[in-house]
Amino acid sequence: MHNVIAIVFDFDETLAPDTTSGFLSELGVDVPTFWRRQVQELLDDGWDPVPAYLYRLVELSRSAGTTPLITREKLAAWGRRVRFYRGATHVFGRLRKHAESAFPQVEIEFYVISSGIGEIVRNTRIAKQFTDIWACEFHYDERGGIVFPRNVVSFTDKTRFLFQISKGLVGPEARRRPFEVNRKIAAGRRRVPFDQMVFVGDGYTDIPCFSLVRGQGGAAIGVFDAENREKWGRAWGFIEDDRVSNLVPADYGKHGALTASLVMAINSIGSRILLRRSTYQG
Repeated sequence: MHNVIAIVFDFDETLAPDTTSGFLSELGVDVPTFWRRQVQELLDDGWDPVPAYLYRLVELSRSAGTTPLITREKLAAWGRRVRFYRGATHVFGRLRKHAESAFPQVEIEFYVISSGIGEIVRNTRIAKQFTDIWACEFHYDERGGIVFPRNVVSFTDKTRFLFQISKGLVGPEARRRPFEVNRKIAAGRRRVPFDQMVFVGDGYTDIPCFSLVRGQGGAAIGVFDAENREKWGRAWGFIEDDRVSNLVPADYGKHGALTASLVMAINSIGSRILLRRSTYQG
């Protein structure tokens, strides 16, 4: 066990507006029709939501004929242009600075676990802030066009990566050993216990992570887009179902409720780490 606090974020509609919809809009695609008719048609036929939208993207890319509509290059280019919720580009530095001042023995690490597209997330200007990023990935053909989902991250799939963080299985080498996450490690020997984690998310695919982290003594923070009233009901459902520790707008401003919630979580977990350390040394 190490003196590490892991703050884990979903990405789309948590740190930034939906990047997949934004990318489709840039391509000139009718975004509501894509989600509400084309993807929904597959859901009505029993598909899982995440492979359903990935399949429709592959189908859309191939519909352009000999030149793929969706390529690695285009996804990466869109990632570099993604705009974030207020304060999101600065919150990492603020939280690190706070932790260094309040708990100099404690290290803060940031992660992303997303059902969005990894090629987009890895090319954003905040990607360097994360120790690791897990998201959906495509296999590309010789022209760079998407041809098949390589990795799918959906619902309880997300909890797998929480276990990887807990066991210290991060980085490129861990990706070459996918079954290593199943190796048994005693709770007391894990690099980051679940009660030293904070999970921040907004949607249904985050519920398993909310439940795992909160159930094990960590903090689960639900966020919502204050300007999108259509999604307020979903966000309030997280409170009604006791899924999250706190529910706040996705505003990472210095004096906002979300930043305050993250600082309070660091304070609570940091104090717990120091107490454990003093008890162990005593």
